[in-house]
Amino acid sequence: MSSDATPNPYAEPVAFGQRMQILRSRRGMSRGVLAGLLGRSPSWVKQVEGGRLQMPKLPMVLRIAEALRVRDLSELTGEASTAVPLFAGPGHPRLPLVREAVDEFPLTTHRQAPPTRHLRERLVRAWSARHSAANHRDVIGALLPDLIRDAQLTVAQAESADERRTAQALLAEVYSLSQFFLAHQPDPSLLWRVVERAMVAAQQSEDPHTIGVAAWLAAQAHRDSGHSHFDAADAVTMRTLHHLEPFLPAASDEVLAIAGALRFEAGHTAARRGASGTAWRFWDEARAVADRLPPDYFHPVTSFSRAVMGAHAVTVAVELHSGAESVRQSAAADATSIPSRPRRARHRIEEARGYQLDGRSEAALAALAGAYEAAPETVRYNGYARRIVLEEAESRSPAQRRRAGELAVRIGALAS
Repeated sequence: MSSDATPNPYAEPVAFGQRMQILRSRRGMSRGVLAGLLGRSPSWVKQVEGGRLQMPKLPMVLRIAEALRVRDLSELTGEASTAVPLFAGPGHPRLPLVREAVDEFPLTTHRQAPPTRHLRERLVRAWSARHSAANHRDVIGALLPDLIRDAQLTVAQAESADERRTAQALLAEVYSLSQFFLAHQPDPSLLWRVVERAMVAAQQSEDPHTIGVAAWLAAQAHRDSGHSHFDAADAVTMRTLHHLEPFLPAASDEVLAIAGALRFEAGHTAARRGASGTAWRFWDEARAVADRLPPDYFHPVTSFSRAVMGAHAVTVAVELHSGAESVRQSAAADATSIPSRPRRARHRIEEARGYQLDGRSEAALAALAGAYEAAPETVRYNGYARRIVLEEAESRSPAQRRRAGELAVRIGALAS
């Protein structure tokens, strides 16, 4: 191996600081950016990476793992005893069947594709079931294999250009539903195959709403991949907004809603970058779009609505690492008005992040307990929730340690 080759952070022996530096470099993150995310100085990061400071205590290790988006804590620590999944949740029992359906193409089957109206009705029911179920991955995981196969078959058997465009729109939407199941599971290559197929099918459908939904999910996949993918997230978002612009003056509610959801995604990525003014500007633009929608409108894929804008404001404040503003926005938001159980749970997790930033650990655990009550699977697969409960399990307060430990066991972050 050449002297300038990148070391393998998983080859022993490699010290904690070296692993931290390698993982940071691989994600295209500067010391200054990582320091800002951790609330420390660049010189502190340099000293840890250089071995002049010992490995921090667990709460800071968890924050470093969050900032570097490591999938398992042992990637950072190098210790098999700390093999705790963070941003990749457990593999769902239905994952193999969904993977099989995604990888299977109906080239030799003689089965007749279902009518497109039947496929559309099944998709409507699937989205409704996802929003109403506490264990939504289990529900949609049961539906997806047949939906994927039937949607692929509908495209293969389309006989005219119009039929093919309609079928591609349905296939793109099925792939979009699949992404909600696959997110944060330990098969990122499968997730990216679905992301890319959804984008291709959406473009071939030529339907503005379908294109917007596929782009919305692709932007999230890029952003969640880490700092080096933020530019790709922005490119997808802004190009799609430009594509949708001519449709907006006379747009349907669903096209208007996806345009609003994309504007918020631009703000979310800006907040991850630490660009406060840009983040809040996009939030304001998204709110203006939400105000054009009927008061009770709720987008079935993105949850975009008037009701969700308060939750979005909490997310922006949390991503900007402003604890006080996060708490203020949490007080103003009305989670009960969000009709989706997983989206309510996600909002409670964002509240927990804000409370912890503000030094209110008890309120953070209470918010996570509320998230678990709304949708246990959302908490089990959420890296931020796992990080908070593991960190609070090290609290100096015995009562706090007990509450955090009990919740950690319930979500599968610690063995019982």
